[in-house]
Amino acid sequence: MKNLILILVTLLITVNTTNHPKWSRELLENEKNLEILKYDMVVALDGSGNFTTISKAIEAIPMLASRMIIIKIKAGKYQENLNFPANKTNIFLVGDGKGITIITETKNGHAGYNTLDTTTVVVETDTLFLASNITFENTAGPSNYQAVALALTGHFSAFYNCEVLGYQDTIYVMQGRHFFVNCLIEGTVDFIFGEKGQVVLQDCDIQVRIPLTNQSNVITAQGRQNNLEGGIVIQNCRIGATQEFEGVKEKFKTYLGRPWKKYSRTIVMESYISDIIDPTGWLEWEGTNFGLDTLFYREYNNVGPGAQTSNRVKWEGFKVITDAIEAEPFTPRNFLDGFKWLNSTGFPYKLDL
Repeated sequence: MKNLILILVTLLITVNTTNHPKWSRELLENEKNLEILKYDMVVALDGSGNFTTISKAIEAIPMLASRMIIIKIKAGKYQENLNFPANKTNIFLVGDGKGITIITETKNGHAGYNTLDTTTVVVETDTLFLASNITFENTAGPSNYQAVALALTGHFSAFYNCEVLGYQDTIYVMQGRHFFVNCLIEGTVDFIFGEKGQVVLQDCDIQVRIPLTNQSNVITAQGRQNNLEGGIVIQNCRIGATQEFEGVKEKFKTYLGRPWKKYSRTIVMESYISDIIDPTGWLEWEGTNFGLDTLFYREYNNVGPGAQTSNRVKWEGFKVITDAIEAEPFTPRNFLDGFKWLNSTGFPYKLDL
């Protein structure tokens, strides 16, 4: 039944992809103009809205909504663990701005939770979950193991002008197709990771934080278990560090990624890579040879002091792409089938190289 619902809603998105939604890109570029939207619900800590918690708003969302349900979340720090279930579809969360509307929690692996259960916000929504102008965070800190801020277990979600902040395991892309644009993502170890899910981060700032002493920063840990779906694409982004890390960067090594599972797949292309990245670029999984011949790591047309590839790893699964034709399968158009649904988000995006 769940698969049937997904197919029907996907078809609906495909049919309507040429109809630009009422929250146009021009509106989104000016946060004040978002006030002209007609919100279906308003969440406000001071009681000026329909609800004082986001969890109560989720309960009120109709199941399998046939139109977009727009929820305004006013300024404030909402300390909640949230789950948007699969049967709550077509949801758009609108905050007051990064660092202004904050959803936060502290669950973590050190306290005995499994990885998914540490998550501040889990999005199971089967189709079209959108968020803009919101900070999602897990503040457990670098010493508390896995502590996920945002987990994507559904299909077709997109984030614009958001922050996703954590330390180890900040963003978990389990399955589906997902898109981030003009966002800030921070973390330390494996902080963008996933399995069958496919995600493109476009025009984002990806910044490492200060890890534990004697620990290395690793930006991605992708976990494909077969040679099929799954992967992380970083396109036209800026890979760097927080201001705090810049002051101590000589004490730590930082890598683009490491193979969580045998067929790990990560592509970094058309991005600025700062000098925080180790010249080898990539790291083995806990010092082993696991997956080095079967992983799929690619770099294409990057710039910056960390983009020099002459000293990169010599693994069978790593390659520097020099022909645009080889990079085209990893654009939003092809990797996410973005031509079918990204226009329906109203967010800015670039389909191709």
